[in-house]
Amino acid sequence: MSNAITILNREEDRRVVEAIKQAELNTSGEIKVHIENRCKGDVEKRSLVVFNKLKLNETKLRNGVLIYLAVRDHKFAILGDKGINNVVGQGFWNDVKDLMLSHFKENRFAEGLEQGIQRCGEKLKAFFPYQTDDVNEIPDEISYENN
Repeated sequence: MSNAITILNREEDRRVVEAIKQAELNTSGEIKVHIENRCKGDVEKRSLVVFNKLKLNETKLRNGVLIYLAVRDHKFAILGDKGINNVVGQGFWNDVKDLMLSHFKENRFAEGLEQGIQRCGEKLKAFFPYQTDDVNEIPDEISYENN
């Protein structure tokens, strides 16, 4: 767990990206995973900076979701844009975080991410179903930053 690039091996990275693709098949929502080494300060503030940097705040229906991990600092956050936040309560995000954390504590990061992505995808599908003219607005690949 010494650097962000090695938290997931190649196969696990592929599985997480596949989970994003599967979740997005049924929704116009966008899910992004961002992993970095350090989060100096407040994880919510840092995740908002990353959210905007990755343009999740620019989706057409404002239904982007960021799953943010700071590996060395053992911090993570889930951040939804106002479209999804207007229809789900903070309790939903807390439940997803708890589910993911149960896997993270066992060093099962891929499984935790897959479960979190699946839950977010189900909720996005309920409120933002797939549209026939849907465009994948945010790349599905995990973004990494070695800081």
